[in-house]
Amino acid sequence: MHKIVVAIDFSECSINAFLHSLSIADHCHGELILLWVQKSATEKDKYGEKILDSSIDVKAAFEDLIAKYQPEFPGVKLLWKIRKGKIYKEVTDEAKSVNAMLIVTGTHGASGFEEFWIGSNANKIIAASSCPVITIRGGINIQRPLKRIVFPIDSVEETRQKASFAGFLAKRHDAEIFILILYTSKSKALRDKVDVYTSQVVGYFNEEQIKHHVHHADCDNIALETIEYARKVDANLIAIMTQQEISTANIFLGSYAHQMVNNSPFPVLSVHPMSTASSGSSF
Repeated sequence: MHKIVVAIDFSECSINAFLHSLSIADHCHGELILLWVQKSATEKDKYGEKILDSSIDVKAAFEDLIAKYQPEFPGVKLLWKIRKGKIYKEVTDEAKSVNAMLIVTGTHGASGFEEFWIGSNANKIIAASSCPVITIRGGINIQRPLKRIVFPIDSVEETRQKASFAGFLAKRHDAEIFILILYTSKSKALRDKVDVYTSQVVGYFNEEQIKHHVHHADCDNIALETIEYARKVDANLIAIMTQQEISTANIFLGSYAHQMVNNSPFPVLSVHPMSTASSGSSF
């Protein structure tokens, strides 16, 4: 059974992430592990939401959540756990201990509200995780289930590795993949490299009988171009690698992955190069 770990603090942001993960688990016939990490005494974030700090309160909240949603999703096994320690470490350790296929977490993105524990730990979870991570910004009204997945391709060799997991999600959801070919240079050698990677990815999706479309774009900032294209196709997931092209825009605005996680109005699937490579990827 496919296992998904959901980081939750019962804020609106994390409940949104939970609902997204519930839809994914339903399509993947999976097991959903809801995880709350006890970090410190009672805190209030700058949104005015009280973060639960008592294990008694948390247990009651988990029981209420499961009682509400389990009847709607009888095919999903819903479990909850409480751990103590550093949030990003406990979330990633839990995922590793159960051999989870995916972590889902909410984030407030580049909002500056760092006391809100989910929001301030999302990028740390991505960096420390050995499995793919889906991040969902707070306040985003996401469509479920997954139907349109944006798949950017650049000149970094690892860009292809996310094809296996993105393809798996697409097949389980009968979703379409929108391949976005990103050219950041006029160099023929670099553009040829991107074309080769694209041909390999397209070949893989053809073999797996995954519905897909192809679009080309010349751009300076691949994060902004990816988000804009996702808007055009009304996507509800963007699949990226944590390792991407280095550009002038990245130097000033932060890494591509951080830009996407902090600013994307769509859920972002972040895959480490070893995540797919170690699971038998053909790339």
